[in-house]
Amino acid sequence: MKSAASAAARSATLQSIAEAAGVHRSTAARALDPAQAHRISQEVVEKVRAEALRQGYRRDAIAASLRTGRSRLVGVVLPDLANPVFAPILDGVGAALAEQGYSMLVADGGAGGARQVVIVEELIARRVDGLLLATARRSDPVLTVCLEAGVPTVLVNRAEDQPRAATVVSDDICGMRFAVEHLAGLGHRRIGHLAGPEGLSTGILRRRGFELAMQAAGLDPSAIAVARAYSRVEGQAATAALLDAAPGLTAIAASNDLLALGAYLELKRRGLSCPGDLSIVGHNDMPLVDMVDPPLTTVRIAHVEMGRAAAQRLLERLADPDAETSVTLMPAELIVRGSTREAY
Repeated sequence: MKSAASAAARSATLQSIAEAAGVHRSTAARALDPAQAHRISQEVVEKVRAEALRQGYRRDAIAASLRTGRSRLVGVVLPDLANPVFAPILDGVGAALAEQGYSMLVADGGAGGARQVVIVEELIARRVDGLLLATARRSDPVLTVCLEAGVPTVLVNRAEDQPRAATVVSDDICGMRFAVEHLAGLGHRRIGHLAGPEGLSTGILRRRGFELAMQAAGLDPSAIAVARAYSRVEGQAATAALLDAAPGLTAIAASNDLLALGAYLELKRRGLSCPGDLSIVGHNDMPLVDMVDPPLTTVRIAHVEMGRAAAQRLLERLADPDAETSVTLMPAELIVRGSTREAY
């Protein structure tokens, strides 16, 4: 037997809400639309929403999207949902979108371009108003699909070499300079670098930042090992190659925290200690790296602010599809913890 509450919810309409609240139907519609509620008084909004709650009314978002041509959904594609670095980015994205009445659909695109294309096409088929891609390669075929489909798209955390879309990233060159200057200031002269994958802007720009900072300090920048992916496994493998090729290193500046944690594993395997035998600096300041032993010195990226800025760039493009393409650099900051110490 169906409840009276269920029956009431089915009979509730926008018109019944408007009549009970003593407002016009269009006013009730605005009050129940997060993107338009700001256009009327807060008193009216609260009155209409209270009446909608009393009657058990739920706004039909699908019907609204058919009327307006907008789903008020944004697709967000990540390369690895399990990577904790993306959680604060999503926090920033979600907060900025919610303020304008948008919601996000988050998808794990993986590392492969073919899968990412399929994910993006599925999101477009679900009529997302725009896309945020955290998956970009230096020349990104996935972005090409988005642009050809005419879907407003913004890149976040990673960039193309020649920007074709608005992009919000950390200042990777400056961040790596902070890492090298910190190590050099501690007296380290033999510093190696764990570089990220060469197909990603973060890999190539942080490597460039390492080389420029080493040269500026009058140090040899040649001790570099390139990781095939941002993971602890690849970080350990790259550290093994680096230490074999450049014996005598006293410090490592890693392109990413996961690579730095992989270096921890390799040092332990070899019976070496951090920072006793080698000082290590990471990059990202992802959650919990202050809880490892030793706590990781790292370059902090403003991930929440990056996510918020990326969402704002997308909202601007939704309002003006011809908005100028821009690249926004978020500031980096060195966070000193226990994984670095003076050279001896």
